[in-house]
Amino acid sequence: MKIDGKSYKTIWFENNLVKIIDQTKLPHQFVIKDLKTVKDSINAIKTMEVRGAPLIGATAAYGLVLSIIENNDLSFLKKSSEELIASRPTAINLKWAVDRMMKKLKGINEKDILKIALDEAKAIKDEDEGFCKNIGLNGLKIIEEISNKKKDTVNILTHCNAGWLATIDWGTATSPIYHAHQKGIKVHVWVDETRPRNQGANLTSYELNEEGISNTVITDNAGGILMQRGQVDICIVGTDRTLSNGDVCNKIGTYLKALSAKDNNVPFYVALPSSTIDWSIKDHKQIPIEERNSEELSHVEGIDENNQIKKVRIYPQKSKSLNLAFDVTPAKLVTGLITEKGICEASEKGLKGLFK
Repeated sequence: MKIDGKSYKTIWFENNLVKIIDQTKLPHQFVIKDLKTVKDSINAIKTMEVRGAPLIGATAAYGLVLSIIENNDLSFLKKSSEELIASRPTAINLKWAVDRMMKKLKGINEKDILKIALDEAKAIKDEDEGFCKNIGLNGLKIIEEISNKKKDTVNILTHCNAGWLATIDWGTATSPIYHAHQKGIKVHVWVDETRPRNQGANLTSYELNEEGISNTVITDNAGGILMQRGQVDICIVGTDRTLSNGDVCNKIGTYLKALSAKDNNVPFYVALPSSTIDWSIKDHKQIPIEERNSEELSHVEGIDENNQIKKVRIYPQKSKSLNLAFDVTPAKLVTGLITEKGICEASEKGLKGLFK
């Protein structure tokens, strides 16, 4: 996808460095940052310079490449893998990517390990890009069907950022939107601002603007009334972890959107690559729900009249806050799962039908 008319990926390897787009600076500043060590990769994940389940996985894979460049030692590599997995607990892609890398590197001699690690990290990156493109082509069919029936603009509500900035390219929830736009279908996107980090307003609206797609930022709580008014044709969201029974763990607030959609007969779809499926957990209560720094709630960040990014407090200093980063949407509220292999019902039967 594009920024200022130029195509970018969210991560790439160049001159023994990992290059990322620092998403904490968006939308006000576009900064390409170098990751030089595995600690840099861990910090980028923790501070959300990179975020989104697929991109976190790719960053962790390249983090292990940097670990080998820094110190070609198996014990250091193992320690690096453990620290990467611990950097953010909820998104399953992180552990999936690290486990895949470590399995590939098992028993490889020091002479060959860097090349094999680089090849595998690139394979993870390229694979995700292909998955997301196919998610878009599969989801496009749903938007086309609505467009053909409605003969007017298709209004899509999404939550947080499940765009190309959260993946390598195309995105998950946004990929069907981008494909529809490229095909000439009129779409308009309702973008939840997504407090506390405003990743909808700061990232989703930003990337839609760059692609010339009509969008409107709304407060997190406005989706329900828009659905009541008939101004939402379909909801498409992403996911950080989907259980084999179809339960979906995504950015906090997703569950409330699904409830509103159910009450108003609005289709509620979840877009995901298969790397986001957790086949091991059967009960959503076992998912580790990340609790982030309360300062994300008590402070907001923006740009002042001098084009400087500033952070200001909005809560009373003595107020306490709870900053849970994710919630779980039960499978019964999900119309369908859009994957790289097709669309299925949110159930074990549906998922196993696609992923035997």
